[in-house]
Formats: sequence, C-alpha cells, structure tokens
Amino acid sequence: MNSPIKPTFKSEAISLAVIIASVITSFTTYNSLPTRVITHWNFYGQADGWSSRGFHALLFPGLIIAMYVLFLILPNLDPKKERYQDFIKPYNIFRTTLLVVFYIIFLLSTLVNLGYNINIGKAVPFIIGLLMIFIGNYMGKIKKNWFVGIRTPWTLSSENVWNKTHRFAGIMFVLFGLLLIISPYLEKTLGITVFVIGILLVSLVPMAYSYILYRKEKK
Repeated sequence: MNSPIKPTFKSEAISLAVIIASVITSFTTYNSLPTRVITHWNFYGQADGWSSRGFHALLFPGLIIAMYVLFLILPNLDPKKERYQDFIKPYNIFRTTLLVVFYIIFLLSTLVNLGYNINIGKAVPFIIGLLMIFIGNYMGKIKKNWFVGIRTPWTLSSENVWNKTHRFAGIMFVLFGLLLIISPYLEKTLGITVFVIGILLVSLVPMAYSYILYRKEKK
C-alpha cells in the first residue's frame, strides 16, 4: 500500500540537517559541559531541574530523531491516510519547523550550561510564541485526519466542522503565541495568568467551538 508521505530531498533536507546538527552539537560540547547540567527552568527562568551531562547530551538528539521517525510513520497508520496529500505541504512545514525549534532550545540550553549569559526565561517563550504564531497560520489548511489538528468527536464527524474549527483555532494559536512572547515582561502573577489564559485559548476554546458548530449543523 502506498505511503501518504513520499520523502524527497527537498522535503527532508532541513530535517536531516537538524538531526546532524543536534548530534554534532552533542558530541562537540559534551566534554566542556559540567558534570551536572541544568535541564529545566521554571516559568520565571529559574533553574529547577538538573541531570548528568550524558542525559543532556542524549535527550534532545534522541527526541529529535524519534520525532522525525514518528512524523514519517504515523500517517501510514491513519485510517484517513489518503487525506495527507491534501495538506502535505503544511504537514511537512509543520514537522520541519517543530524539529528546528527543538534544536534551537537544545542549543540554547547547552550554551547556558557552558556559561553563556542567555535569559532562558525570555528566549524560550519567544521561540515557542513564534512557533505558535507560525502554526496558527497553517491550521486552516489541515484536512481531516486522526493525528494532526483539533481532533474532537465533532470535528471528526463533519468536514465542515473540522474546517471551521481549524480556521478558528488558527486565530487562537496566533493569540497564544503573542501572549507567550509578552508574558515574561509582565509582573510575575500577571505573567502566569496570561500564560494560563493562553493555554485555555488553544485547548478548551476550540473544543467548545467545535461542539457548538456540530450542534448547529445537526439542527
């Protein structure tokens, strides 16, 4: 049976370059890292999680490789695999961008542990915020499938509900991205409040919207 994903040099070049870059970064910085490295920061950019440098060196390259393979395999398991050709360009852009973002976060984390003065508390929300804005601009182009997008019983039951929900969700993702970017510059309590509101925008609100659309369609 034909695979819905047909890798080409053009579609895979950046992803493979990211994988190679992550492995090279890991190998070239390993001996320079302290034996105990920071692996997690809280909302305020304060370190609150540590691990061995071996774990750090393997974690992100391993995640990036696993994500790359998963994005190639999952469409083959999708009952609606034929739909991927209807949005193959947004799908490829989405998975490539996600790998790039993961590598940038890995690189920033590595540089901080090497002693570089980087404000993770502002840099990471900015990067993730841009990712959300970017994804939001492509949400409306995703066609009905079982793995990518807003998958609720109501979107999966109606093509019209799926399309309208994803156009609406795209706006929510853009707003969430903007909130993420500004949240580190706000007073701490307000920043957390804004972050929580953003989470609700991209999770519960599109789900509720899809239900409302479905009910209207049935009537």
